[in-house]
Amino acid sequence: MAEILPLRAWRYAEHLSEKMEELTAPLFDVVSEKQREQLYQNPFNSIHLSVPKGQNPAEVAYLTLSKWKKEGIIQQDALPGIYVYYQYFRLPGEHQERCRKGFIAQIKAYDWEEQQILRHENTIISAVNDRVDLLKRSKIQASSTHGLYEDPDFQLEKFMDQAMESPLYEIEDYQGVREVLAVIHDANIIAEFVALMTEKQIILADGHHRIEGSIFLKNECRDAFPDKKWKAHEFHLMYFTNAASDDLKILPTHRLFYGLNLSQEVFLDKLRELFFVKKFPDAEEIGFYAFHRPWTYGLLIGDDGYFLELKPGKFDQIQSDLPEVVRKLDLSVLHEVVFHLILGMNKEEQRQSSQLSYERNFSRCLREVRNGAASFAIITRELEMKQVLEVCRSGELMPQKSTYFYPKTLSGLLFASIDQDEFEFPYDAFFRKHQG
Repeated sequence: MAEILPLRAWRYAEHLSEKMEELTAPLFDVVSEKQREQLYQNPFNSIHLSVPKGQNPAEVAYLTLSKWKKEGIIQQDALPGIYVYYQYFRLPGEHQERCRKGFIAQIKAYDWEEQQILRHENTIISAVNDRVDLLKRSKIQASSTHGLYEDPDFQLEKFMDQAMESPLYEIEDYQGVREVLAVIHDANIIAEFVALMTEKQIILADGHHRIEGSIFLKNECRDAFPDKKWKAHEFHLMYFTNAASDDLKILPTHRLFYGLNLSQEVFLDKLRELFFVKKFPDAEEIGFYAFHRPWTYGLLIGDDGYFLELKPGKFDQIQSDLPEVVRKLDLSVLHEVVFHLILGMNKEEQRQSSQLSYERNFSRCLREVRNGAASFAIITRELEMKQVLEVCRSGELMPQKSTYFYPKTLSGLLFASIDQDEFEFPYDAFFRKHQG
């Protein structure tokens, strides 16, 4: 069972509520360097807690948080709540507005072996260590991870819709997404959320490094507060959305490669041994191409663009040790063929290499290749939701950065403390319905 709790969130003070668009920040992996530097210019932007700067970022976050609390920049809500979070958005070319409905709560930071939270991607050790250091020193969670649960009956949506009649915030973010936050304080309704989630497994959509940091901290502090039933360091901030919804969208994440030690001609020749390689008339149009068939990709290299399709029979030579559910994924084939077989990078080298980076924006891929910074870019298509669910249930992992659930959540709408004094509350009240 997945144990969740409401939280006594820290939020920006009431007098700052009209400035929330200036105080929130995108997640670190979707914001450009230029955007990031602009956010740092605002001394009260949440990026100072989520991605602090300096030689000792964790200490910077701790000092910033202490100052904000002392000066009343942020204040803690008196009662725990379930924070309802709706994101209204349009995909390119669409006129009808979509709405992704979800809620934010605390979840027990389960070890992966417990099979309560299922992951689908690998993590990078250095990035996890950074998250651990930040959590240990600041004792604050500045951005929620994203988890999926399956409820085809949509039992919680009626409570969330009702809460949305009186929103706390309604802002427009950096992508033009309309972000709306509300809160539920009614203990009986909160108990409905707690009871439903005890029946669910959670599939981690986004935030593998952040939750792995929480798991590490939970285990390191296992013997702390032995007299407490509810321990702050055991819980993790998560945004939950229903996987049964039609408005759960996954966008592709492309691959950029730097420092290729082969000439363009030699690299293309090696690709032709495994792929059909067809020149694309206009490289700038590859980003709009619909890759209908499996194991097809776009390639940007130099000033040119190409269409790649794996040759018949070549799939049978690829990673025969992998279970079929992972082996057949477009990204598994891409990483095995291009980065392993052709460029000689094993899985661990791919995970750690600074030569390989991930980009959601096609225009940036094109720009990086055209200006000579990147050697080439591989343009991919999105995964299907059913593929993600299949991999999670199999217990296997996809290549890193396989999924990009859109839209991303914002940092700064609320913060969750893992300081025991600030976390303390008689949470048993929210389990009455489940127990009785």
